[in-house]
Amino acid sequence: MSVQSAGAGWLSPDAAVALPAAVAVPLLGGLAVLALRRRSNLREAASLVAGVVVAGMVLSLWPAVGDGLRFRLWDWLPGISLVFTLEPLGLLFATVAALLWPVTTLYAIGYMRGNLQRRQTRFYFFFALSIAAALWIAFAGNLATLFIGYEVLTLSTWPLVIHSGNEQAKRGGRVYLVLLLTTSIGLLLPALVWTAILAGTTDFVPGGILEGTAGTATLTVLYALYLFGIGKAALFPFHRWLPGAMVAPTPVSALLHAVAVVKAGVFTVLKVSIYVFGLDTLDVTGAAEPMMWVAAVTLLGAGLIAVTRNDLKERLAYSTVSQLAYIVLAATLANDLAATGGALHIVNHAAAKITLFFCAGAVYTATNRTRVSELDGLGRAMPWTFGAFLVATVSIVGLPPLGGVWSKWLLLLGAADAGQTVMFGVLLAGSLLSLAYLMPIPVRAFFRPPMEPDGSGEAPWTLVLPLVLTAVACVALFAGADAVIAPLNEVLESP
Repeated sequence: MSVQSAGAGWLSPDAAVALPAAVAVPLLGGLAVLALRRRSNLREAASLVAGVVVAGMVLSLWPAVGDGLRFRLWDWLPGISLVFTLEPLGLLFATVAALLWPVTTLYAIGYMRGNLQRRQTRFYFFFALSIAAALWIAFAGNLATLFIGYEVLTLSTWPLVIHSGNEQAKRGGRVYLVLLLTTSIGLLLPALVWTAILAGTTDFVPGGILEGTAGTATLTVLYALYLFGIGKAALFPFHRWLPGAMVAPTPVSALLHAVAVVKAGVFTVLKVSIYVFGLDTLDVTGAAEPMMWVAAVTLLGAGLIAVTRNDLKERLAYSTVSQLAYIVLAATLANDLAATGGALHIVNHAAAKITLFFCAGAVYTATNRTRVSELDGLGRAMPWTFGAFLVATVSIVGLPPLGGVWSKWLLLLGAADAGQTVMFGVLLAGSLLSLAYLMPIPVRAFFRPPMEPDGSGEAPWTLVLPLVLTAVACVALFAGADAVIAPLNEVLESP
């Protein structure tokens, strides 16, 4: 085990231990949850404390993000090492996961208790394990390390998907497990091995490792293997696991859509595009162009499906598929503007989509309603919930003064810079579709007459406070977008 900085020589162990420690703390929190399983208040407190500690540890890494910190965890096999590195894109993803974990835990406490959910200890344990896997992926220094974290994340979230234990949950869990494991083992793993053969390494290097190693046809096929193999990015036709997983409790839906799983997918797409292929290589060879069209079809197709769905969580699920395609499209445009917009969209979408799912869970807890057609007039009884829903909707659509406007703007600039007029139109059409499938929900809630009164009001404060906090984050990202993307400039400008 060794610790070093690529740019500043050897670092003290104290300076580097935060990388593996940030991964270890959720694991320790999960063990504490198991140990305190008979004392529910202490069990949930342990989960909250672990989340706050991890958030603090991850935030403390930002001053060192330019130091090239590298932590060799284990020389696994000859030529294959497990390595953690500190770089801006990974730390950005780690920050999203770390900050949203305690917020989601607070929400989960109110939801799981308010809906009398069973097996809560198992829920909090696997939730913690999922965060550890997400942080492992964020800090992975090479493809081998990332692949292990990627698979662990799939396996640790599967028990959460089937948490309810009914036949519908089991069916959704089967689709979840089969699609994600099939794509990762059948497509992503061969792509990883092929990369190692071509480049002689699996390390992540700014500017990529594949330049000059193969012709356009080879790189095109390899890039397609990666993007289809990263099933968590939910590109058509490997997207069905995501709507199917909506049988899980709402805190799990929030975990899947905002904190860990799908964000791990699109983060990996960006990581591979920037650090394995290199944006310049993708641009010069045109290797990404076929997958650009796949992303465009996914973006529009999922948006059209979302418009037709009456089940609220299912509509939000297809919205996520569409919004993830924005980030994949950003990678395939292969320029700095688009890649920056894609990275920023990871953050903006996380804040907005977790707000939307929090709102859906609050509505279910307070009223037992799950369908869009049942929400008429509820905004008068639940103003905080539907006010937050409106804020998140405006951010997803990409309108000021919410953070989503900047990522959408950068994506449009990236499409224009790449000379992709059709993709420019696709991005605009996607925003109009998001307006069509999201805006009717707060409009119905606030402006239609209520259905038969049921005496409902706001959900418990443990559900309302988190959704208000994440809605505030959507507003804060409008003013703070530059602080989010500034650390990425050095990486994206690397040769």
